[in-house]
Amino acid sequence: MHRDLFLFMALAVSTWVFPSLAKADEPASARTVRVYILAGQSNMEGKAKNTLYDYQATDPATADLFAHLRDGDSWIERDDVHIKYLNRHGRLTLGYGSRDRTGVELELGTMLGDAHEDPVLLIKTAWGGHSLFRDFRPPSSGLPADEALDEEWKQAVANTERNNERNNRSDQPPSREEIVERYGRSYRMMVEEVDGLLANHQELFPELAGTEIEVCGFVWFQGWNDQYGSENEYAGHLANLIRDVRTQWDVPNLPFVIGVMGQNGSKPAQGAMAIIQEAQISVAASDEFRATVRAVRTDELVDKAAEELFPTWRDNVEAWEKVGSDFPYHYLGSAIWMNRIGHAMGEALLEIESSAR
Repeated sequence: MHRDLFLFMALAVSTWVFPSLAKADEPASARTVRVYILAGQSNMEGKAKNTLYDYQATDPATADLFAHLRDGDSWIERDDVHIKYLNRHGRLTLGYGSRDRTGVELELGTMLGDAHEDPVLLIKTAWGGHSLFRDFRPPSSGLPADEALDEEWKQAVANTERNNERNNRSDQPPSREEIVERYGRSYRMMVEEVDGLLANHQELFPELAGTEIEVCGFVWFQGWNDQYGSENEYAGHLANLIRDVRTQWDVPNLPFVIGVMGQNGSKPAQGAMAIIQEAQISVAASDEFRATVRAVRTDELVDKAAEELFPTWRDNVEAWEKVGSDFPYHYLGSAIWMNRIGHAMGEALLEIESSAR
C-alpha cells in the first residue's frame, strides 16, 4: 500500500518538475502574426505632419486625444505591432506616412494591437495619384476595349509631340504596349510587396522568428483620381478588387474595410465625388459583401477646427499650423481627422472579425 503510494507521488513529482520530458513528443505551437494590408493612394500614404502631432499631443486642449499613443513625453513604439511601408520598416510609431508625416496607420495599428494577443504586422502599399480605373485595376476587370486603348495611345502621342514643340524637347512618345502595361501596375506592385514580405517576414523582423503568418484584413483608402472620367465604373472595379485580393491570398471572406471618400467634410459631396462615395457604400452593403465588408464614412469624422480655419490659412499661418498641415484633398493634413479615420477603420475590422467567430 505504502509502496504504491510512493510510486504515485514520485510519478506526479517528476511530471511537475520535468514537464518538458512529459510532453517531449508534442510539437511547440508557433505564434501567428496577423497581417493587415493597407492600400490606396496619397491619403493612405498619410499627409498629417509629425510636427502637428507633436504640438497637439502636448497642447492641453487636444492632448487627451493622443495620450494613449504616448509614453510620457515620447511616442510609443509598439513591440507588438510592426509595419512595413515601402523602404521603411520597424515598430509602429509616429512617422510612417509620407516623409515626416503620419496617416491612419498609427491609430488603426494601435487598435489592432490592443485587441489581439498575437503580434500584428501592417503592410502599407500606397502611391499618390493612382486610380482604381487604371493603376490599381484588378485582374478581373480586364483591359478597356481596344478602341479606348487606341484612343488613349493616340492622345498620349499627341501630348508628347505638343510638349516637345512647346519646350524644345525630343521625348519619345509611349508605345501602345506601354499604355497597356500601365493598367493594373499598382495592383501588381501591391501583390509583389505583400508576397515578398509574407515569404520573408522573419528576415525583415527578426523578433518575429519562429512565427507563422496569416493575412487577416485589408483596408482600402482611395478614390480621388477616379473623379476624372471613370467615376461611373468605380463600383464594378471595387467589387472586383475585393474578390481578387481574397483570391490572391486565398482568404475567401477576408475582412475588407473601405475608407469612403470624405474630403467634402461638413458639406455634401457633389458630382463625381458623390458618385464614388455612393459606389463605395453600395458595394459594401451589397448582398455579396455585407457580412465581410464595411464602408467607413470619413466626412462625418471631419476636424471642424481645421475645416473652419483653412479658408483663411494664408492670413493666419501660425494659427493654422496648430490645427492643419495640408490641403482639403489630403484631409487638411489634420492629425485629429487621420486618427478618427484610423479608429473607425479599426472598429470596422474588429466588428467583422467578431461577427465571424
